[in-house]
Amino acid sequence: MSDYAHPEVLVDTQWLLEHLHDPAVRVVEVNMSSESYQDARIPGAVFWNIFTDLLNPDLSMNLDPSAIAKLLSRSGISSETTVVAYGSYADAGAWIFWFLKTIGHERVAVLNGGHQKWVAEGHPVGSEFSSFPATDYQAKSLDSSLRVLQPEIQASVATPQEERTLLDARTPQEYRGEIFMMKPPEGTERAGHIPGAINIEHILALNEDGTFKSVAALNALYKARGITADKEVFTYCAIGARSACTWFVLKYLLGYPHVRNYDGSWNEWSRLPQSIVSTDSQF
Repeated sequence: MSDYAHPEVLVDTQWLLEHLHDPAVRVVEVNMSSESYQDARIPGAVFWNIFTDLLNPDLSMNLDPSAIAKLLSRSGISSETTVVAYGSYADAGAWIFWFLKTIGHERVAVLNGGHQKWVAEGHPVGSEFSSFPATDYQAKSLDSSLRVLQPEIQASVATPQEERTLLDARTPQEYRGEIFMMKPPEGTERAGHIPGAINIEHILALNEDGTFKSVAALNALYKARGITADKEVFTYCAIGARSACTWFVLKYLLGYPHVRNYDGSWNEWSRLPQSIVSTDSQF
């Protein structure tokens, strides 16, 4: 991990094993249901529900600083707490890294390999969630340097620039318009991709064991498709979670200086009548 641009943002399973009882570390399980890892959750973890804690009813991310502050407060997290997240998909930690960075939480690290690697290595698991005394977390205002909003995406499509790239982190099936928000499109739902976007599925940045690939492998993956550090990169997916993982890889593992996540993503873009939807293949 030492070859990454910012190796300090990753922790391995051995590090977490040694810090399970560290009061300055809070493990967070991120899932759609608290039943996902009923008897296999990391000891000491608190639970965040994707739909009720992280998303609004319309599936946009809930980036209200006061709401995030309440979530962290009830989880026993202070500004001095190091948060380590995992979930039902390998990139959960990177999503929460971006999510917390938007309100200025400095101490966030991603568990390299996540829950998958933790269990595969035979580390201890439990069936109960933990609770901690509530804090009075004070969130900062949103950091606009981490996000790109729809008007700027719209402007980028209208006036393409060689130094700017749209990166679609969804599956090829979503990119081609065969799937809308993880299912076939229905009624007025528009499936496809933002015109000019390059599709590199976020999971291609991971090894089979859930860990992030080496710097050499990641550079080969992105540079082969013209995603280079001299360009400004806007990442997006369906709701901004998978694209946050790609943002993390580019910005923190490879050191790209100009990367922002479009958290509105396809959930927003496809529903705007003025937005253009493409189903052209990139190949």
